[in-house]
Amino acid sequence: MTKFKKRPSKLKKFLGLLGPGLVTGASDDDPSGIATYSQAGAQFGLATLWLALLTFPLMAAIQGMCARIGLVTSQGLTVTLKNHYSKPLLYIMLLFSFPAITLNIGADIQGMGAVAHMIIPAIPVSVFCVAFTAILMFIIIKYPYQKIAKILKWLCLSLLLYMIVPFMIKQDWVLVVKNTFIPTIHFNKEFFSIVVAILGTTISPYLFFWQATMEVENMAQSKRKIIVNKRVLGDMRTDVNTGMVLSNLVMFFIILTTGSVLYNSGIRQIDTVDQAAKALEPLTGKLTYLIFAIGVLGTGLLAIPVLAGSQSYMLAETFGWEAGLDKKFPQAKAFYISIIISLLVGLSLDFLGISPIKALLFTAITYGLTAPILIAIILHIGNNKEIMGENTNSKFSNVLGFITLFIMTVAAVALIYFLFK
Repeated sequence: MTKFKKRPSKLKKFLGLLGPGLVTGASDDDPSGIATYSQAGAQFGLATLWLALLTFPLMAAIQGMCARIGLVTSQGLTVTLKNHYSKPLLYIMLLFSFPAITLNIGADIQGMGAVAHMIIPAIPVSVFCVAFTAILMFIIIKYPYQKIAKILKWLCLSLLLYMIVPFMIKQDWVLVVKNTFIPTIHFNKEFFSIVVAILGTTISPYLFFWQATMEVENMAQSKRKIIVNKRVLGDMRTDVNTGMVLSNLVMFFIILTTGSVLYNSGIRQIDTVDQAAKALEPLTGKLTYLIFAIGVLGTGLLAIPVLAGSQSYMLAETFGWEAGLDKKFPQAKAFYISIIISLLVGLSLDFLGISPIKALLFTAITYGLTAPILIAIILHIGNNKEIMGENTNSKFSNVLGFITLFIMTVAAVALIYFLFK
């Protein structure tokens, strides 16, 4: 009797394709990103909703290029930079990236601690911050990449909570559609600060490095040699595009929630994620407030390993250390020690009294100012036949890439102009 192998369902096949792209997109909506989106909604209402529509193709194009670079070269983006470009350029990128990533980690830890304290007031914020840092440190060091990747993929579900909230409150959907498809621009420092902060939060340089390295990690975990062909690149695009869609949907719904609730109630300033949750409670009820708060914890647990990991991979690839989340601590001591240090330095911000909102503002603006340089380099790598062979960028990817470069550059120049005006 002939046995027929059951073909996997389309849904199962689709879910099987999701990996680095999904995690990268989801981790982009970390507590610091949520604070930025909440401030955009509180300060400008629904006026920045159109940015979610704008940033999706731009994010997808750049992250897709980074993923392709990782697949084709079997190397992280840092190694490619080191091997084919000047060392000073690499060191400048590292110099700008490290403070921003460390402050981002610190702001996320503080955000998680503040939200957890809000749910359980009996326990101080500092105790929660230490506990979350210890848990993350243990998971990253103890478990191999495959298990961490599975945990991160499940944590992506926490982002779906933010898509529920807007439907729990009354909305003017005609106004929502109008602000989504018709851009509103205010020519002042405050508006351009929030635009650069949103662009810097969504199109973040650390995600470029993480995306390329995770594609390499995924290939290393495969039991067979992966030949980069149209099918492999198509699967990668599905993964990346799914992650970017999720990321931008979450951004859209957070701005929609805070823009329709906080702005209309006269609340114009949101400095931290716990402030956003607290402000929502009396206006929309306990359930909305809890959903918002729990989402922050899930996104923090998802994003911080990505932030710390990307920074450590960048260091390891620069200085030739053994690296990999699949390796045990004795096999890659320097790599794991750098992760521990970044988490501890991030944690120390809470005890040094550094304001989370100032850290976030510095981080987002730094990302916004350095991203154009990195995007230009990624475009050059993506079109370099010596590096990419037959898998150089398509015309469509290049068009989106250059539009991204132009928009990020204009936004950064506008911000500098308004800051010094």
